[in-house]
Amino acid sequence: MCPTNFTFEDNNPNFPYLNKFMARSQQSYDKREKEKKRLKKREEKQKKKEARKAEAKESGGGIPFAYVDQYGNLTDTPQDPTDKEELDASEIELGIPKKEEEEFDPVRTGKVSFFDHSKGFGFIIDSVTQEKHFCHISGLIDEINENDKVTFELEKGLKGLNAVKVTLQS
Repeated sequence: MCPTNFTFEDNNPNFPYLNKFMARSQQSYDKREKEKKRLKKREEKQKKKEARKAEAKESGGGIPFAYVDQYGNLTDTPQDPTDKEELDASEIELGIPKKEEEEFDPVRTGKVSFFDHSKGFGFIIDSVTQEKHFCHISGLIDEINENDKVTFELEKGLKGLNAVKVTLQS
């Protein structure tokens, strides 16, 4: 039963459920407080900025300079011009210096440390560098066994250097 003389007020006892559906202000107390804090921070930031500008004008200085002395150390005083050394710009090399071509023998000697005939691979230890190199059966010229002295060449493989053209040493 609905009374005919009712008003849409917040505290209408006849329609308590209307309080839930009445339009409220879109800004809650929290939102207003956050906005006030934000504005206050902005004003403080602006004041600090103006204070820094005023201080810079009063001191008349800018950024202090740092100098590098002849030994690479930072100092606050400039280097004495009489201590400077003259350099010939053509002597300065940019980048990595060129390597001299070295004569290198592609044929190496070594000893078979392990070889599995059923799987078709093994390892050879280089007699000069003591490095282990992988050896596959497809890279063999002579049939080899463990502890055989061999000569071989190195070729770049997927996982490093591989021994190829492996022959028994005579």
